[in-house]
Amino acid sequence: MEVQQDSVVTIHYVLRDDDGEVVDQSDGQPISYLHGHNNLIPGLEKALDGHEPGDEVEASVKPEEGYGEYNEDLVQNVNRDAFEGVDNLEAGMSFRAESDAGNMIVTVKEVGDQEVTVDGNHVLAGQNLNFMVTVADVREATHNELEQGEVAEEAAANDSE
Repeated sequence: MEVQQDSVVTIHYVLRDDDGEVVDQSDGQPISYLHGHNNLIPGLEKALDGHEPGDEVEASVKPEEGYGEYNEDLVQNVNRDAFEGVDNLEAGMSFRAESDAGNMIVTVKEVGDQEVTVDGNHVLAGQNLNFMVTVADVREATHNELEQGEVAEEAAANDSE
């Protein structure tokens, strides 16, 4: 079976930045996702369309089809009181925050005495994403998976065995 809309796809991957540094990888544990349901970045899903188990796919994904362009408007200074109860607040820490656009993850960029600079951009925003993917398995999604829009956990666990 080939990768197509509504199929469950299991992949191994290595993600590198433009300098060739490994940014993320499946590390021997494949991931399974429901194709065509926004469970992967659009550029990677497009690159995997039509492939079959055993195929190795190289995909270079531009920011607009990955995590978007870097948006300076998502960098804000907030009152340090917003982090009440957090001991040892440091740059690089991530938190779930409420915004006008809903829940988002923010990363602490700088910690001052009165203010903390946070960044709501995804850590890979504005970057080209260079994937090396091996398609391990492709199967039809179950009715339940299609209704939920994601791979059932039990099915995903069985795929990796």
